[in-house]
This record gives sequence, structure tokens and C-alpha cells, in this order.
Amino acid sequence: MTKEEFSEKLKNGLAGLPQEDIDERLTFYSEMIDDRMEEGLTEEEAVAEIGSVQTLVTQIPEDTPLTKLVKEKVKPKRSLKGWEILLLVLGSPLWIALLIVLFAFLFTVYALIWSFVLLLWVVMITFLFSAIWTVLISPVFVRDTGGETGFELFFAGIMLIGFSIFMFFGCKAFTKFVWKLSKKIAVGIKSLFVGKDN
Repeated sequence: MTKEEFSEKLKNGLAGLPQEDIDERLTFYSEMIDDRMEEGLTEEEAVAEIGSVQTLVTQIPEDTPLTKLVKEKVKPKRSLKGWEILLLVLGSPLWIALLIVLFAFLFTVYALIWSFVLLLWVVMITFLFSAIWTVLISPVFVRDTGGETGFELFFAGIMLIGFSIFMFFGCKAFTKFVWKLSKKIAVGIKSLFVGKDN
């Protein structure tokens, strides 16, 4: 692929980004290709070292704040006519209320998912402290009751410690999963605003 083809594909792939960001990225990668060509690579080799356009089109919006993408997407491409402004104003009680409900719903779902993650960690920590306390208190029961209850408490505490360790790895894996899922959802939302103009 030539430098010109690379730049054209990158420009088309980043169509939903603000124009200044597109120009900045195009300049950056153009200079990168030029630098590699000065080092002795051919134009095609220099472009190949940059990586695939698709990978860049996926990564670049991840670094761009969502507010910037939304602002660029809702910016009118032309000036609004009088009747369009009137419809927007008259319909604002409805569409503003719907937007508030949508954002409240999405925030509630997001908060519930992370609340569940937090709950799992709290349960794991509770099990761990209960287990440690049970093991520490068991010698008192051995002394006071002649041993049977104390040994039962000791072994129950050891089992709870094992369960807590097992639960720790489960909580850690689930937290990583929810974090990755949150990132994918954020990237998915951003992709709604990028690359749809052409």
C-alpha cells in the first residue's frame, strides 16, 4: 500500500472524529512514514511497519474522549432553518425527558454491575476475617470445652480460609471480566460516532 492510499483509508476510517484530530493523525503518520523512508525503507515497507489501517481506526477513537465525539457528531453540517428550530424547541420536553431516562437507565445498569462486583469482594473479605477469627479463637474453646468444639472450630476456620482464597481468585477474574466488558461497551458506544459519515 502506498502512503497516499494509507492516508486516504485512514481519513475515511476516522470520519466521525473532529477534523482537527483527523488532520493531526494524518500528519503524524505521514511524518512517521517519511522518517522510515529516510532510513532506507521503500514506501510500501514503511507503510507496512505502521500497521493495518483497521487496527489504527479501532485504537484511535479509544483515546478520544466520548464527549468530543458526541459534540462532533451532533454539530450541524448546515445552519438550521426556522421551522427546524421551532420543532426542536417544541419537542424539547419530550426528547430531553427521553434522553434523561435513557442515561439514568444506562447509569443504573452500570452501577448495579459494579455494585455486584463490590458485593463479591465484601463477601470474600468477610469470609476471610471470619475464618481467621475462627482459627484464632479455637484454642480458647479447646481449653474451655476439653477439645472437641475447639478442634471443630479450628478445622472449620481452615476450610473457610481455603474457600476465601478460592473466592479471591474468582472475584479477581470476575472483576477483570467486568472491566474488559466495560471497555468494550465504551469502545462500542464510541464506534457509533466514528466512521459513519462517508
